Amino acid sequence: MMDAVRTKWMGLLIPIISILLAFLAGAVIMVLSGNNPITGYAALVSGIFGTPYDFGETLQRMTPLIFSGLAVAFAFRAGLLNIGVEGQLIVGWFTAVIAGIVVDLPTLIHIPFAIAAGALAGALWGAVPGFLKARFEVHEVIVTIMMNYIAMHVTNSLIRTYFLESGQRTAIVNESASLESTFLSELTNFSRLHWGFFIAAAACVVMWFILWKMKRGFELRSVGYNKNASMYAGMSVKGNIVLSMTISGAFAGAGGAMVGLGTYGYANILPAFTNIGFDGIAVALLGASTSIGIFLAAFLFGGLQQGANMMQATAGVSPELVEIVIALIIFFVASGYVIRWAIDRIASRKGEK
Repeated sequence: MMDAVRTKWMGLLIPIISILLAFLAGAVIMVLSGNNPITGYAALVSGIFGTPYDFGETLQRMTPLIFSGLAVAFAFRAGLLNIGVEGQLIVGWFTAVIAGIVVDLPTLIHIPFAIAAGALAGALWGAVPGFLKARFEVHEVIVTIMMNYIAMHVTNSLIRTYFLESGQRTAIVNESASLESTFLSELTNFSRLHWGFFIAAAACVVMWFILWKMKRGFELRSVGYNKNASMYAGMSVKGNIVLSMTISGAFAGAGGAMVGLGTYGYANILPAFTNIGFDGIAVALLGASTSIGIFLAAFLFGGLQQGANMMQATAGVSPELVEIVIALIIFFVASGYVIRWAIDRIASRKGEK
């Protein structure tokens, strides 16, 4: 019992300490670069909470990060590393937008249909490395990385060949498929906040329910913990590997749908990766692959991305510093065993006294 409580508290302390250490290191870097860290971080906080617009943009930015974090975490719970969330998000973005353009349905049907189309595209994209892993023992990291490039170039080619409108993008999705909200926009001083934020919050509950309240979720976690024991218990290891990557891809594809149907309303030719999928790795890592943790981590990363603009505008701090802070957070979380060792040493010294 005591070990379980200790493990739980360690799981909370390590991310918090990692964030504090990262911000401390960022402050040192600001001092060395001739900036005032107090002014810089004050500007960062102001950029997140200063106005309703800033807060709305923070929530908008965290929406796809929630989905990408859930995608990474779901596969990780099953013992897999899905580095292809970026590609799954891109195909989901493209497919959801096309479903929002070429199909004409009532709003109550069109929005779920377009989101489901995006999730299905991501699921199929995720199922491929899952199948190769289960059938031929091909490492999922290699396959998913390669499929990121395939996703970007294939969707770019399809847009350029069949769906190109003015500029480098598709047409705007039909209003019946749009997640944009006049109410939320006006409430936040015309930010890009849309209904997708609430869908993302619901997705956190969905992942929790699947993994912790369903028999299949128990099997997925069991395969992640120990494949041999799961096979001995009669579980289909190969089937659960494919299923976990498929569901992971569905989360990523739904995240792409949020971007296409909510933030932009179209799909454009991508000159480079969006990095939303890659940021999901950091979100899942900081959130300890838990639903509530991912939600909070996505808010932090979304806030850092939004607040970086204010840091540059009012404090003269380069926005690249935020990227450094994010990298440091990942570094300290990944080095959590060192933090755990330090906490244990401090606790043991107090116990000796």
